[in-house]
Amino acid sequence: MSLDLTKVAAQVFGMIAGLKDSRAERESRLRLATDTLGNPGIDLDALKKKIKAGKTTWLVAEIMDGLNRRYPAPPPPADFTVLATDGSHIDVDRHHNTRCYLINTGAAALTYGSRPDAVLSSSPRLYSDDKDLAITPPGGGREQPVEGTVLGIKRSVEESSRLVEIAADLTERTPVLALLDGTLILWGLEAYPDFVTEALLTNGMLKCLDAMKKLNDQRKVTLASYISFPRSTDVLNVLRVAICPNDVPDCDIQCPPGKERDCDGLAGVRDRDLFMNLLETGERSALFISPSKVVKEHYGEHRIHFFYLRVDDEIARIEIPQWVAESEDLLNIAHSLVLDQCRRGQGYPVALAEAHEQAVVTGTDRESFWELVESSLVEEHLPGVTSAKSLSKRTRWV
Repeated sequence: MSLDLTKVAAQVFGMIAGLKDSRAERESRLRLATDTLGNPGIDLDALKKKIKAGKTTWLVAEIMDGLNRRYPAPPPPADFTVLATDGSHIDVDRHHNTRCYLINTGAAALTYGSRPDAVLSSSPRLYSDDKDLAITPPGGGREQPVEGTVLGIKRSVEESSRLVEIAADLTERTPVLALLDGTLILWGLEAYPDFVTEALLTNGMLKCLDAMKKLNDQRKVTLASYISFPRSTDVLNVLRVAICPNDVPDCDIQCPPGKERDCDGLAGVRDRDLFMNLLETGERSALFISPSKVVKEHYGEHRIHFFYLRVDDEIARIEIPQWVAESEDLLNIAHSLVLDQCRRGQGYPVALAEAHEQAVVTGTDRESFWELVESSLVEEHLPGVTSAKSLSKRTRWV
């Protein structure tokens, strides 16, 4: 039986009514946040020291060049190339006897200017060897299966690796923007043992970042990632520290559960709300540094910086490694070409949209994949055991 929407409708109407009732309070909090962001009386050096000394229960961005700085978009170069990769995957299915997974990486290479060109491709890869199905700790011990969240992280590494490959294959010496969808930070690794971080970050993502940086010996290659409709509050949390009455904030000691806090006046506001009020279309914010623990401990010269970019009626978060942030030329390429891509793609980078189209794996594709696996087993007279639950889902009883 499908979802009975008539039973859900009243709950939806109640949710909408609640949102309407809380609108005035949200607007009040946003005004306070906006006023704090633009407060000329804030001593930035003192605020940086307060952030560094404080112990908060939320992530607080590091300040680079101010809070409410606005930068207009530089003009794009006459000739340039935009590269993008995106991926989809078919996870291990525990209801099938055959353990394997598939990662499909889509890529787009779009050249603009005097010699326009477009190359689209997809690279599906099947993983079934024991060494691919689990990450083994040095010296033995409990393995980490590559499935679920870990497979998602591995897919991100594969997307980055493919992006490096197509960037290295370019023969033109024009500026290049290499784009990924989503974050450059492998957030999920914080929940896994160190040997998983070693395999996927140290020997995976960071090697890709090393290779991408090295390409700048031959041409200007800017690496960036695009996060649409971000939910982050890293900058908003800077403002929470700014209005905290304590010289050295310590949330656990000074503000135990149930105690009213000054910073609660900013609760519910997100960074995108702040910068929608501050920025005009095409402008970017100041630079900030990610407070992520995994970035601080592992990324080194690739430490992730970010800025917010207004694209018409949306704020996007653009993440870049430190070596891009420190180069005015590369930073300008990231700003101007991401904006140019969004304008060409009706609000979303066209290269990423094309890479996604190459990468997407539909529900029908997944069914066809497993049917191919099962039929191949039958042809080779190999046992292909499937769980009763899986068979039940594929059988119509009524």
